[in-house]
Amino acid sequence: MNRPLDPLSSIKTKLGVVIVAAVAVTVITVALGVRAGWPLAIGGLLAGALALAMVQLLARGMTSPLREMAVAARAMARGDYSRRVTATSRDEVGELARAFNTMAGDLAEVDRMRRDLVASVSHELRTPISALQAVLENLVDGVESPDPEQLQTMLRQVERLGRLVEQLLDLSRLESGVVPLDKCSFELLPLLEQVVLEAELTTSQTTAKKVGFEVEVTPRDLHLEGDPERVHQVVANLIENAVRFSPESGIVGVTSKARDEEVVIEVTDMGPGIPAAEATHVFERFYRSDSARSSEGGTGLGLAIVRWIVDLHGGHIAVEQATPRGCRMVVALPAGAV
Repeated sequence: MNRPLDPLSSIKTKLGVVIVAAVAVTVITVALGVRAGWPLAIGGLLAGALALAMVQLLARGMTSPLREMAVAARAMARGDYSRRVTATSRDEVGELARAFNTMAGDLAEVDRMRRDLVASVSHELRTPISALQAVLENLVDGVESPDPEQLQTMLRQVERLGRLVEQLLDLSRLESGVVPLDKCSFELLPLLEQVVLEAELTTSQTTAKKVGFEVEVTPRDLHLEGDPERVHQVVANLIENAVRFSPESGIVGVTSKARDEEVVIEVTDMGPGIPAAEATHVFERFYRSDSARSSEGGTGLGLAIVRWIVDLHGGHIAVEQATPRGCRMVVALPAGAV
């Protein structure tokens, strides 16, 4: 669409140009009519018609983004977030059009995430529920008699459902910002040792895999200012993830050290590692790598929760390749978290 006034950067300037153009057309038409000997009434009517045509031509280009936005807004109200408006103008209307396009893109992304979340939650819930239903139907119909192994399987499925619900609630609270951090200065070594002790107990009860743990803190009296409960949650989730992918008789290492004005916590394993192409996605909700899809127990939410807690502390987390193999999760928190 022809928009001759798009190069102008102000709506006021454009309105001034429209008014000047209309007046100029009127004056020129009347002058030409007088010179040609036309009656004044005819010259005036012709001048008015040409002025209105000029205004219509120039104003249409000025207001067309607003009309496009109105059409796009009605489409978005029906759930169509693919509409965009032309944003070539440099004035306030152009800025509004660009902001509208940005908003439409954000809404489209939110809608995609909502649909992905519903699909992922449905999938994660369906698996344990189906397993429970199959076992319970066999027990109720008398096809099988209850035995400790079946009951243990049912318990694991219920625990998986419980973890999923708990993680969903945690993630929802973290994303909405309703979880305040109860910060204090605390010693890191006892916290890490407690997390590892809990991981050893959980591993021995839930899997036959034998995994060793190593804890090292330098210096041993290293302190961190933050929420100890949330830091505990971060390390526990990282250790759980490391144990899941560790081989038989593998070692999960938990180390911490001071670096500049940060406290760095590293959790390493001897598993297959995370490909570089997937490193930027592992902290997304319900994202699971190819190797993770073949493992049991993961929901794809633990690392998303870890990232949110680290962000709340003003820190950052990264995935690195361990040597000679495995994965290293590196969490860096400000020594005096804001």
